[in-house]
Amino acid sequence: METLLREAKEKQSEIPPPLKNQIVLEHTSLIRYIVNRIAVRLPSHIDLDDLHNTGVIGLMDAIEKYDPEKNCKFKTYAEFRIKGAILDQLRSLDWVPRSVRQKSRRLDKAYVDVEQRLGHQASEDEVADALGLQIEKFHELLNQVRGISLVNLEEIRGTNQDGDRTGTFTDIVEDVSAENPFATFKLSETKQVIASTIASLPDKERLVISLYYYEDLNMKDIGQILGITESRVCQIHTKSVLRLRAKLKALVDC
Repeated sequence: METLLREAKEKQSEIPPPLKNQIVLEHTSLIRYIVNRIAVRLPSHIDLDDLHNTGVIGLMDAIEKYDPEKNCKFKTYAEFRIKGAILDQLRSLDWVPRSVRQKSRRLDKAYVDVEQRLGHQASEDEVADALGLQIEKFHELLNQVRGISLVNLEEIRGTNQDGDRTGTFTDIVEDVSAENPFATFKLSETKQVIASTIASLPDKERLVISLYYYEDLNMKDIGQILGITESRVCQIHTKSVLRLRAKLKALVDC
């Protein structure tokens, strides 16, 4: 199929519709794979069919913009465009309900308070006790907040006395065209905070982070390696992200 696409690109200014349809059908499984990979980190109410349709749009865009002279396989380029289209769609959505964000903030505060009071990494039982929850309810809470981004830009903007959002996103998002003498130092400091936080995680949490982000394994595969359920892996991953988010938020607030 890639050979046909290359030939069409070389001989014609537009790709024939029948060839486009064949390419889309051939790459349907790739779109499904990318959607399922991304969906692992998303709340259950996100419509995967919508993400799949967005992936098809990304694939069509890849067909139009693919340049054989770049010496890149079409499948590699298509995967990049599909994933980018899906992530752009997710960024445009306010897909985390306010109630879930409130629960996430409650968990963040509990982890920080317990660890400051006890002087060590908080265990599940300690945080659950601080929240007044049974361990089963605590696990349910972890499952509800999984998938939330590490730092919420809305929260960083803050509020005034009337509860209204203050400032604009330009106040907190870096202008990449502007000179910033502190950028390199700040990036280095952030990396150090993340590295030290990961290093201080309990062994199982550190292993889950390593397998998920560095070995690119999914939750099911990690569960098989560790001999635990996929749901339990999700809980461990969420706890790790909560710890990282608390550390990063403290860095931002400094």
